[in-house]
Amino acid sequence: MPGWLPRAFVLALGLLAAYQILSWAFLRVLGLLLNVLIAFFLALAMEPAVAALSRRGVRRGPATALVSVALLAVAAVFFGALGSLFVEQVSRIVENLPRYVSDVLRWSNAYFHTGLDVDRLRSRVIHSDWARGFLRSGAQNVWGISATLLGGVFQLLTVALFTFYFAAEAPRLRVALCSVLPPARQAEVLRAWEIAVAKTGGYLYSRALMALISGGAHYVFLELLGVPYAAALAVWVGVVSQFVPTVGTYIGGALPLLIAFTVDPWTALWVLVFIVLYQQLENYVLQPRITARTVDIHPAVAFGSVVAGTSLLGVVGALVAIPATATLQGFLSAYVKRYDVPGDGDGPLPRRRKDRGGCRRHEGCKGREGPEGSSRWWRRGR
Repeated sequence: MPGWLPRAFVLALGLLAAYQILSWAFLRVLGLLLNVLIAFFLALAMEPAVAALSRRGVRRGPATALVSVALLAVAAVFFGALGSLFVEQVSRIVENLPRYVSDVLRWSNAYFHTGLDVDRLRSRVIHSDWARGFLRSGAQNVWGISATLLGGVFQLLTVALFTFYFAAEAPRLRVALCSVLPPARQAEVLRAWEIAVAKTGGYLYSRALMALISGGAHYVFLELLGVPYAAALAVWVGVVSQFVPTVGTYIGGALPLLIAFTVDPWTALWVLVFIVLYQQLENYVLQPRITARTVDIHPAVAFGSVVAGTSLLGVVGALVAIPATATLQGFLSAYVKRYDVPGDGDGPLPRRRKDRGGCRRHEGCKGREGPEGSSRWWRRGR
């Protein structure tokens, strides 16, 4: 047996064991890494506001706390409005549920001659095995639901804590990161950091401004039509249509359309027409003007980045896909050299003129260029 074979065998076993341990550790901390990634992009989005307060004499810690409180207040208003709408609608459905059931049974008895009765149906449902099994499984799942809620609260607190530290200690973090790099690499890292801050903050701030405009326009229109909960629906449409990638427009417009349909079908039709018209105005007038100085991503690129981010990291990837793509695009635009293209790109490319020989600087040479490739040689020989 060769002497190197046992050592190679032991080395292969060691590498395999190290790979298994690292894979196990990575899967264990994957949730934490995703939370850190979300916190990093949130800190990048907060950086312009924190830096503006810091330039006015406010220390970075209190400045970060002020920006965080403002964001929490906006989130509280959003979820409070949606919570009141949800509770009101659910309570109304529960109150009117017996009437809905009676109407359905009356319609079924009139057209299908079923002979159903409300009291008999209620007793059958309550004393059925399905209802008992459902209540039993619900009681068993209480602990699972409670653990899921506690886990979600813990993740939110983790993201908030990392976001605060990333935003408050951003200068020290940059110094610590660049201190292990040579000077040439330090300039590139700082430039990439600035581009990421500008693109991420610009993306979120432009979306917030468009959400404010969208919410205001939908509130005025829904209030004029007399649709209930116009303020809550306007907040829902503004936030969801701007911050949920790709399908946010349809999700945001579905809820006010449904609420308007409960009032009157013609009201729902007018709401649908307004949503379609406003989306055209937003896509072709508002969005190009607002995002021209912050983030300018082609819709196909944005859609592809969202699909790729969702495939890689799920919901987290969908949320951070567009800011990450904007950062990468800004970084490449700063380092990739571009050249002018003749024409506007719609017509055929211009033909290249054939070289007929002769001197390229004098028309009279016409093929009489000497072996040295110079017109002066031809004139001397003549």
